[in-house]
Amino acid sequence: MKSSTLKPTGKRSHAKLTLNWKTPASLIAVLMLLAPQAHTQPSGGPYGPQPMDYAVPEIAGTIYYVAPDGSADASGTDIQSPTSIESAIARVVNGDAILLRGGVYRTGDLRLNQSILMQPYRDEVPIVKGTLPATEWVDQVPDAYKHRFPALWAVEWDHLFPSQPDSWWRSASAGRQTRLHKFNNDMLFIDGNMLQSTDWFEGLSEDTFYIDYEKKKIYLATDPTDRKVEITAFNRGLTISSQEEHGKAPSGKGPTIRGIHFSQYAFHILNVDGYFPEKKVDESEIGKVIVQTTLEHCSFTHAGRVGVFVFGDGFTMRHCRISDTSTEGLYVFSSSDVLLEKNIFTRNNVEQIAGYYPAAVKIFNQTRRVRCNDNLVIDLPYSNGIWYDVGNIDGVITNNWFENIGFVDGPAPNTHVWPSQNALFYEISSGATVAGNVFVNNDHGILILNASDSHVFNNTFINSMAVFARDARGDGADHFGWHVTTGPGVDERDGHHFFNNLLIGEPSFERPLVLAWQPEAMCDRLTTPSLETLDANAYAQHSRSGAPLLMLNQKQEQSCVNPLTSVQEIRSSIAGYEDKGVQLDSYPALPLVSLPLKRFELTSMHGMGEPLPIPESAATAASMDSEVTHIGAFPVKSN
Repeated sequence: MKSSTLKPTGKRSHAKLTLNWKTPASLIAVLMLLAPQAHTQPSGGPYGPQPMDYAVPEIAGTIYYVAPDGSADASGTDIQSPTSIESAIARVVNGDAILLRGGVYRTGDLRLNQSILMQPYRDEVPIVKGTLPATEWVDQVPDAYKHRFPALWAVEWDHLFPSQPDSWWRSASAGRQTRLHKFNNDMLFIDGNMLQSTDWFEGLSEDTFYIDYEKKKIYLATDPTDRKVEITAFNRGLTISSQEEHGKAPSGKGPTIRGIHFSQYAFHILNVDGYFPEKKVDESEIGKVIVQTTLEHCSFTHAGRVGVFVFGDGFTMRHCRISDTSTEGLYVFSSSDVLLEKNIFTRNNVEQIAGYYPAAVKIFNQTRRVRCNDNLVIDLPYSNGIWYDVGNIDGVITNNWFENIGFVDGPAPNTHVWPSQNALFYEISSGATVAGNVFVNNDHGILILNASDSHVFNNTFINSMAVFARDARGDGADHFGWHVTTGPGVDERDGHHFFNNLLIGEPSFERPLVLAWQPEAMCDRLTTPSLETLDANAYAQHSRSGAPLLMLNQKQEQSCVNPLTSVQEIRSSIAGYEDKGVQLDSYPALPLVSLPLKRFELTSMHGMGEPLPIPESAATAASMDSEVTHIGAFPVKSN
């Protein structure tokens, strides 16, 4: 049986091995181990979906061809007589394939429970949308009154998705920033641009719309004449179901979906069913309902809540894009051995909802060995980037580029670390390996909070703080109940290792480069430093405000808050800290290719110090050699 090959549209191909879409995951894992070890740096791309020419697969199962105007009654087995996507999904069984012709499919709330292949026909571009065109607009202002009243158009609309905030939302605080209408899931687009909702006529403008849910009417201040207006009509795009669907039992294995663009759904774009534990559980109890779902070269844009909401061991997302989402872009739950690679995650929390803890990628509730490798995580001013949240074990975060997450203007407080927008957030979890990443202009580059036993090494931080923090959360009743019981206890939040990193603060950056924080009231209780290793890092700090190089909140002689302004002061104040660390004072003549051009490759190791060898377990997790010859994410650039 021939494989379903993926061939770039360009003419050059260096592939020596073609993997079938049904290649066992165990074989793929072996091949990955045999591959050359990854560089400790972002690859530079390409990231996100790429133009592809997909060969028609030769498979034992049936191929169904679908088209936007396909007939539901057609068999779909002949390319000249395509069926509808709804009919094809109802017919397929394990091992079949659906090939989509190019064009716009306006559909949703589809349910699939078979392990199949879905991909475009050759190089065509299928777009699956959850909106319908709105064309029957009525001008609400009579001609005689147009000189006195602002413009107003209305359309009757039956497909509405009113909603409320979750029960844990703190209305007393967050409600001061977020009106309740933001929790409704309806979206409206004019010529492809998303408008924001408002909750009364006086809030209408060229950029907003208002819904009267009782009368089922939508109002605009923008003249819709000769404009393309689309409004959400489906709640979800596609659900990978664990239930009986279309008369068939669930397979327990997810599909492979390639090259399809999904957009404009009210709630979730793609959903994979699974079990959500609300207590601490063994790994054997979770992630097994639907396994090995694979998404490649897809885009998921404009979700009223979450772009991709997924459970299941062996989930893989590669070369995808998730953008313009609300609370989360990608939400991974309670699963093991997940791989996210060469994706673009951007523009989450587009409605600026406060108090909902948004993240472009949220990895939640007792995952194991979730690897985020070589992704582009950018332009998230109102959101976190990648957030491993509660009870996660052995997360691996390597070779990613994080930029413009949160805001870096103004000094950072030293009395608390939350709320903040974090490029990488590892919370109430253990065993993180963070290596080869680049952090540029982020509120916090990393926040390791109430966690234990992380290894953070050979990363480059530009105007991005590295923060390790712990507090008393877990001593008593918790707002989120069982969450805190899944991770290390209050007295176990230590064992962190921070070494071989390059940290640069430009003159306008008014913050310390490293913050090791705990509440001052806990200094007499938590006497073991959270940072077990702080060494062989290179610092270039040029703040005009005189911000310290490192802020250390731990018991030290008479004080618990210790601003340290130089590597020499760090070395002399805490035994074993920065014995091999260096301070670079030659700004802007740093040993980089170009700081303004964001070319952070080293031009020389002169004056950079001597890196520490990487512990074997951390080197294995990061796919690196234990012996490194450089500081930061990039090795010395050869001429």
